[in-house]
Amino acid sequence: METTTAPQVVPAPPQSDRPAKRKRAPLVFGGLAGLAAIAGTVFGLLTYGKESTDDAQVEGHVMTVAARIPGQVARVLVEDNQAVNAGQVIVELDKEELSARLDAAQADVASAEASLSLAQAQLALTERNIAANLKQAHGGLSQAASGVESSKAQQDQARADMAAAESRIKFAKVDLDRVKTLLASGSVTQAEVDGRQAAFDQAVANLEQARAHVENTKAGIAGNYAGVEQAQGRLAAADTGPQQVDAAEASVQLAQARLKQTRAAAELAELNLSYATIRAPVRGVVSRRNVEAGNLVSPELPLLAVVPLEDVWIVANFKEDQIGEMRAGQRASIRLDTFGRRTFAGHVESIAGGTGARFALLPPDNASGNFVKVVQRVPVLIRIDDRAGLEFRPGLSADVTVTVR
Repeated sequence: METTTAPQVVPAPPQSDRPAKRKRAPLVFGGLAGLAAIAGTVFGLLTYGKESTDDAQVEGHVMTVAARIPGQVARVLVEDNQAVNAGQVIVELDKEELSARLDAAQADVASAEASLSLAQAQLALTERNIAANLKQAHGGLSQAASGVESSKAQQDQARADMAAAESRIKFAKVDLDRVKTLLASGSVTQAEVDGRQAAFDQAVANLEQARAHVENTKAGIAGNYAGVEQAQGRLAAADTGPQQVDAAEASVQLAQARLKQTRAAAELAELNLSYATIRAPVRGVVSRRNVEAGNLVSPELPLLAVVPLEDVWIVANFKEDQIGEMRAGQRASIRLDTFGRRTFAGHVESIAGGTGARFALLPPDNASGNFVKVVQRVPVLIRIDDRAGLEFRPGLSADVTVTVR
């Protein structure tokens, strides 16, 4: 037997409520639209002539400190995050070997200075000896030439004396023969004959003496000629004086070059000794310290970094459609997440010459592959005018708004 269920009848709402709700709906929508319009107007008025971005961060210098010479670390005088002043000693290397090298270099300098003094003395002595030898050679040549002339004159005199002695012999011979004839006739005495004989013998002796004098003058002339040749040889030797002086001057120049080389080596050794004391390049905070006492270090290994917190700026990456009216010198307001909603004043210092993508390691090439347009960003350097004594650390996030109108 089938049972039939009667349909339930839902009572209709009262007819008096529907018109009221229909009347309120336009009012609600209108109010919301009005509020949206007011909010849009206020937002437009507040942002008119301004460009903002939250793609910004604090930037600053990161001074990497490394050893300028290889060596072993003796002491590390700073810790991570420690504030240091410019010139403060932060690391010291072992100095014993460097000090020994400096002592050896200074000893080489002293030796080179002594060698230079010796070479200069040799040069002065050579110049004096050359001048004296040249003067002596000229004097010896003049004296030898004068001796030759004097010997020739003596030879002429000796020959004249010999000729006179020969004449006197002839006269004495004739006189002796005459008195001997007269002695035979008894006209003269034997004493007169003996006198004439003595005169003859004296004339013979004078002739022999004159001949000996002639031979002596010949020997004197030969000796004087030998003296002339010897003086000419000395003069020729003295003529090589410029070459000897040049050689001595070359020795002086070589000693000067050696001295200059040793002094440079000593200066380098002194510099290397000073490099064993590593100082902070600027005033800042020590970061990324990775050196300990006993480590072997070299110039290519960084020891630590010093971040100067006094010299920082903001790099804001604006979209390419935001920088059309942006210029250097325009006012900017900066907010950092670190300091909440506090606002700092700044200004635009410069705008980068290209987009960030253009300076990437692998810049995009739109001519290859499928092209997809991506809004590019251009780095803008914002200089902070007043930090109110607060520390801005590189890497902090920032919101930047630039007034372009």
